[in-house]
Amino acid sequence: MFFTQYYLDCLSQASYMVGDEKTGRAVVVDPRRDVSEYVADAAAHGLTVVGVVNTHFHADFVAGHLELADETGAWIGYGRGAVTEYPIRELTDGERISLGDVTLEILETPGHTPESISVLVYERADDAVPYGVLTGDALFIGDVGRPDLLASVGVTAEELGAMLHDSVQRKLMGLPDDVRVFPAHGAGSACGKNLSTEKQSTIGEQRATNYACVPMSREEFVALVTAGRPAAPGYFAYDAELNRKDRARYDASAAPRPLTLAEFAGLRAAGAVVVDARDPQEFAAGHLRGAVNVPADGRFAEQAGTVLDPADDLLVIAPHDREEEVVTRLARIGLDRAAGFLTDPEEALEELADEVAPASRVTATHLRAALGSDRPPLVVDVRTCGEREAAGFIGTALHIPLGELPRRTDELPVDRPLVVHCAGGHRSSVAASVLRHRGFDGVSDLLGGYAAWALSAEPAEATARTGA
Repeated sequence: MFFTQYYLDCLSQASYMVGDEKTGRAVVVDPRRDVSEYVADAAAHGLTVVGVVNTHFHADFVAGHLELADETGAWIGYGRGAVTEYPIRELTDGERISLGDVTLEILETPGHTPESISVLVYERADDAVPYGVLTGDALFIGDVGRPDLLASVGVTAEELGAMLHDSVQRKLMGLPDDVRVFPAHGAGSACGKNLSTEKQSTIGEQRATNYACVPMSREEFVALVTAGRPAAPGYFAYDAELNRKDRARYDASAAPRPLTLAEFAGLRAAGAVVVDARDPQEFAAGHLRGAVNVPADGRFAEQAGTVLDPADDLLVIAPHDREEEVVTRLARIGLDRAAGFLTDPEEALEELADEVAPASRVTATHLRAALGSDRPPLVVDVRTCGEREAAGFIGTALHIPLGELPRRTDELPVDRPLVVHCAGGHRSSVAASVLRHRGFDGVSDLLGGYAAWALSAEPAEATARTGA
């Protein structure tokens, strides 16, 4: 058996290739959109990709089923009930896919979405115990898939949670303890709330350590898995719908090109949004007015999808030699309207000096003093609910998680200074740049985030924060 996991740290996303080295047949599960690595690996190991399986309609990235099918002639498989604009193979519970000795078996595990499936992997067709199970977004290491992403299409979290209870507690926990667990996501993904950094586990380990795998009633389970979920990034609904469509294919050879300064300036003047992927400190030192700062060293794709509109034309400013990487990472979540990028941002910013502005960043000491002044700023906390509950919060702060900020800017005053903070100072730069892009003046972000604020707390304040 040939078995490989491909993991994208930026999206905390795992895909898999399973093949039979005797027959040369292979299947790829949950591929990303840039499929060259799968094609190259298959060729290097003498494999032909005959099938592409998506465990469900992914919401956090654009899957590469269409690109891989075009490249290899493979069929595309989904769970029962999936409706698409392109031909698919409907996979049903108990169905077996023979690759030779290596065999896959479909296990219907709805709950994250109605059509969700898991894939049992057998090294030999007559093995009593599967080698492993590819669980998609049904079961993660330390968590389960969130059941609240389809409210916009009329399926409630309670309905999906009831399905997920059966899928996790009966079907997946009904597997033998030594079956390996290979999920579609790891720590950091917004598809769950308590995901582990581990890339694989076993059913036995999850039975013993995963809060959602402890035996409980359906009502208890639904209440548990629907509580405390962070807001879904804004692009999730867009990507889920895009994965149903017969959309344009990703073509690395047709990627956006380097732009002359005149071309860049012209497109910007025509309304294209500048995505500045440099470090927050570099961005703060000087950036083009209206640019949105989404640092490449971080959860770039997810944050870009949270704060950018797929309908906008985009212009990229990136760290040196990372321009094409940034464009590819945008394309992975369906942000395809990148017109091009600057190859020498420093020179461009010098040439466009009249359009360049610094970004205000304040220390915890300065913020504390400003809050005691006659005209205190409004503090905007863009962390998740869980972060606030675990670490504490600035008492006067307005809480708007980053995932909700683009649609809640009307809650913010236009005539009062704003100071945005997150946990450590990364997301706050993103959020502050979004507010400036939306026309807010007097926006700063907090250096070091809430961690710096907590360290600078006076004794009485620290006591109140910890509840001592």
